[in-house]
Amino acid sequence: MRKLLIILLLVLVSFSQGLRSQSDLVQLPVLLSDTARVSLLTCSAWEKEVYALFGHTAIHVCDTTRDIDIVFNYGLFDFSSSNFIFRFVKGDTNYMIGCTFYQSFIEEYKERGVGVTEQVLNLNIKEKQDIFNALMENSLPENRVYLYNFFYDNCATRPRDIIQKYIQGEIEYTPTGKQQTYRDLVWECVGAQPWTQFGIDLVIGSDADKVINDRQKDFLPYYLMKAYEGSGIKSADGTERDFILKESQLLIPDQSAATPAHTILPLYAGCILLAFTILLSFFIYKYSNNKWFTISNVYDTILFAVAGLAGCIIFFLMFFSIHPCVNPNWNIVWLNPLQLIIAFLFFVKSVSKFIYCYHFINFAALLAFLLAWNLIPQQLEIAFIPFILSICVRSGMNILQHKKLKKRANYSLPRPK
Repeated sequence: MRKLLIILLLVLVSFSQGLRSQSDLVQLPVLLSDTARVSLLTCSAWEKEVYALFGHTAIHVCDTTRDIDIVFNYGLFDFSSSNFIFRFVKGDTNYMIGCTFYQSFIEEYKERGVGVTEQVLNLNIKEKQDIFNALMENSLPENRVYLYNFFYDNCATRPRDIIQKYIQGEIEYTPTGKQQTYRDLVWECVGAQPWTQFGIDLVIGSDADKVINDRQKDFLPYYLMKAYEGSGIKSADGTERDFILKESQLLIPDQSAATPAHTILPLYAGCILLAFTILLSFFIYKYSNNKWFTISNVYDTILFAVAGLAGCIIFFLMFFSIHPCVNPNWNIVWLNPLQLIIAFLFFVKSVSKFIYCYHFINFAALLAFLLAWNLIPQQLEIAFIPFILSICVRSGMNILQHKKLKKRANYSLPRPK
């Protein structure tokens, strides 16, 4: 009967769309026994989805006496919800806590080939009960949704905070002993996918390069797990105890499940683009006829339009999103929304002088940006350089082309007798 009651309670908490009051928990109390265990589950990265590259954290509550064996997970989101992509880019993304049976949780990660480590926490019965009650209350439909923040409030920081809140004493975490930034930690997770790293480096700004403390590193499940290893709890009366009772590897990561990278690296792609841009610019400048002018305008339209679209995303993130570490972002110098407007004016002869002025300013700005590369207070990828040079070359060649045409026009004018 008790097991049936627990099952019904879980179903109501996880799937009900109606509202329940907190008094339901009082009417249906679930008291843990002395044999109950509360543990932290840390899942390794799954390379098939970008959101899973950073790993995952969940809380496991097991009480065989009460027939309880469930996992609480703060990483649920509804991709099919209205305007999900727009709200995700803006940073207005709602995540949820959900609970599932332990066996289902393990089977899911086993199918993915993901490793799972369990750290059983050394808690007294009151701490276990308080944490369990808080998790059940958080799982109620009226409480389960929270505003997700990748660096500050995510599936790893939520379990850490709720555990820390109900510990009777102070947790003395194991220090990392390293000076690291948010960008350093992101690179650790996405290094195997260079284009993902390239894209992330485009949109996160200089704030991501500030040295962070150990607690800020806990946004990554792996770092939270390492912070718990060897940690202790110091009570108000001065007594101490180990925080982790036992650590075990529940699932070994399946290395064969990793997807090998069969793609050209961003740096190589940039070098190919730069080589093509220089070669094309040479022929355009050398022949300077209508055919090559058309090719020049088409190529510049595509190049600057793509750069402008990327600039619009960076601009939106900087000034309209609530994402952390995206403003200021120095990539706005070489990727800016103005390029999208300019791209569609290359065929308009009446604004040729304006286009010339733009190319002159753009060339000077990009050249200064490259010369000041090591002085810019933001970690910039070397792979950016050939892309920047491609835009710089086209602006520079447009300036030379304009002067060549002007000089040719002056020679063709009739001289006064």
